Formats: sequence, C-alpha cells, structure tokens
Amino acid sequence: MKSSIQKFSLAVISLFIIGCNDTNDKSFQQQAMLSVLYAQTSTEHKITNVQTFLQASNNLEKALKDKNWTAALEQGDSYQEKPPAIILDVDETVLDNSIFQARSILNGTSYPTGWIDWGMEENAPPVSGVKDFLQKAKKSGIKIFYVTNRVYELEEATLNNLLKEGLPIDSLDDLLMKGENNWGSDKTSRRELIAKDYRILMMFGDQISDFTPLKESSVEIDLRHNLVEKYASFWGSKWYMLANPMYGKWEGALYNNVYPDNEEDATKLRLDNLIN
Repeated sequence: MKSSIQKFSLAVISLFIIGCNDTNDKSFQQQAMLSVLYAQTSTEHKITNVQTFLQASNNLEKALKDKNWTAALEQGDSYQEKPPAIILDVDETVLDNSIFQARSILNGTSYPTGWIDWGMEENAPPVSGVKDFLQKAKKSGIKIFYVTNRVYELEEATLNNLLKEGLPIDSLDDLLMKGENNWGSDKTSRRELIAKDYRILMMFGDQISDFTPLKESSVEIDLRHNLVEKYASFWGSKWYMLANPMYGKWEGALYNNVYPDNEEDATKLRLDNLIN
C-alpha cells in the first residue's frame, strides 16, 4: 500500500506531465519516468542487483585461490603475488541516485542541474545487495577501490556517504574521481594505476566503460552488442554488470552518440530504434 508521500509524489508527476505542452524542451523528462519508477519500486530490479552480488560473493574464494585470476585488461605481467583488490563504480553500482533522477522529472530539469547539490547531501542509499558483499570482501582481506566519474568536488561528500551507509572504505585514496590528477571520463588509466600494486579480482559497474576503454562503448548499437560475445569469459565471473535503465551510453547509442537538442528529434530517434 502506497504511503501518503508516494501518492503525493505520483500526483505531482501526473500534474507536471499534463501541464507541460512544450515537447521541444530538451529538459522535459516524461520519457524517463517509467525507468526511474522501475529502479525505485520494482522488486525485480532489487532481485537482479542482489543476484549479481550473491554470484560475485560465491566466486570470491575461487578468485582468491587462483593466483592467475585477474579481471583487469590493464593487469599486465607478474601480478600473481600482488595483494587482491576489487574495483567498483559508484553511481548505480554502489550508491542509488534514483532520488536525484526523480527530482529531475518533478522539476523538469536535466543533469547536471542539481547533481552537485544532491551529492553534497550525502544521502544516496546503497544498491541492494552491495553492502553484504563488500563487507565479506573486506573480511576476506580484499582491498576495495571505488573508480567513479563523480567529479573531484564530490570526493569528501562521497566518502561520507559511503561511511554513513556502512560501506567499507579505508581512506580518500581509495576513491578515484573524475578530475582528480587530470583524469577524464575514461577509467583506463585509473585501473592501470591500481593494477600496478594489486591483483584485480573483480570489477563492477553499470556501464561497459566501467570495464573497457571508453571508446569501445562509444559506438553504434550493433558494435556495442558485439562486446557481449567479445568478453564472454569475463561476464558473471570477473565482471559484474548492474542494470541501469535510467541513463547511460546505451541511450547515447540511440542517437549515434550525438544527443539531439530537442525532445521532438530525440523521440523520433527512439521510435526509429524500436524493433518491431
């Protein structure tokens, strides 16, 4: 049974949609509503995330014992005796930002409007299943790194958010942020840095670029699909993908990675990509 707050929120959303007639406004977010509601309310989404981390948990002992086991394309040679580590993205992998996405719908705004303010609240809840997994990894002596494209401005707030939710992190050095040390959106150099001193057992993310070079996922839809088979030996054992229906490179691929400047053109491209 929905709470009064949930009923009010849904009512506000309905009024917003009815009252918004300018479909050329690129900030108009009606198309995102079902994706956000799925992430926030569906039992199926929670189960998918729990399954992912349970599977990873079941593979931890095997990964620790097999000295030739590595999950990083950047690992290089002579890694077998290095201490074990795992790498996780943050947003929609460890921390759930669907509240920010819901606010964008209600306010008729788009990222990055309000994003820094949301991060500074230090109030994102953990993704289902991640806390138990990370606590097990920590107890198993595995170093945990968070490699995120959150901007460096949010580093301390992100640390505080993780600690507030009981998610293990030793220090700010374990948070590798976009903009820190001139790092851009491609995470390759950050994975390389970690791989110098650690054997990377597993990696977790909600985007293909959390595992591969950014350019490999910034391509058309068919080429992105090829990555499923190309890295078949990694998925579900060394690499773990979290489902994110709200945003990502998958949407950019619909527009040939050039985002339309109005909602009408974006809608047309979405319709063109429907398989029927």
